[in-house]
Amino acid sequence: GVAISTYAKYCYNKLQKAALTGAKKGLKKPNIEEIRHAKNAVFNPSMFGSSLQDIVAMQKERYPDRQLPWVQTRLSEEVLALNGDQTEGIFRVPGDIDEVNALKLQVDQWKIPTGLEDPHVPASLLKLWYRELEEPLIPHEFYERCISHYENPEAAIAVVHSLPRINKMVLCYLIRFLQVFVQPANVAVTKMDVNNLAMVMAPNCLRCQSDDPRIIFENTRKEMSFIRVLIQHLDTSFMEGVL
Repeated sequence: GVAISTYAKYCYNKLQKAALTGAKKGLKKPNIEEIRHAKNAVFNPSMFGSSLQDIVAMQKERYPDRQLPWVQTRLSEEVLALNGDQTEGIFRVPGDIDEVNALKLQVDQWKIPTGLEDPHVPASLLKLWYRELEEPLIPHEFYERCISHYENPEAAIAVVHSLPRINKMVLCYLIRFLQVFVQPANVAVTKMDVNNLAMVMAPNCLRCQSDDPRIIFENTRKEMSFIRVLIQHLDTSFMEGVL
């Protein structure tokens, strides 16, 4: 029941987006599996590049009681299961690009394959999921407040609590997850302290809409500081056990 023109346009947009913003960033042509995936995406929407609301709607039938996106929690759990909190350069060192893309295809079929060995692979895919959200995790209308309060813990936390519920829950889960990695015993091994984690994660949470290189450069520092403040000061205890 889908018009061929609609189908073709949808597939083309999916492949173009994967080439420009996906893990490969135009370095390689899509493989057969990725082309097949884009072709079927009109009938089976991807958890990558969709909105949080759409992702939660997608999983409603499978996981009616989940408050958080399955893709977020499962990839996070997989990073820890593979001892990512004891792996040097976690979230900074990229996973093998072919393994990351293979895992992405599996995840879109609601599978996490057994036999994964490298925590950099699910860590890279998790970052990609945040980065590819249709609207940034912290929506555009909150952006100016974030970079205005990048050094003020109380004001930064107030921004978080003013977010739409799903955005707030997903962000608080992410911050709680990152708070595991900033434990001194883990930092000693990973070499990823709060500054490094904020640096690699801020671009996945906030998106500057300016085209001015000076503004982008200045705001990058403020974005990092905002995320660092949240990692250091946000009380995420209310997220314990929430899935």
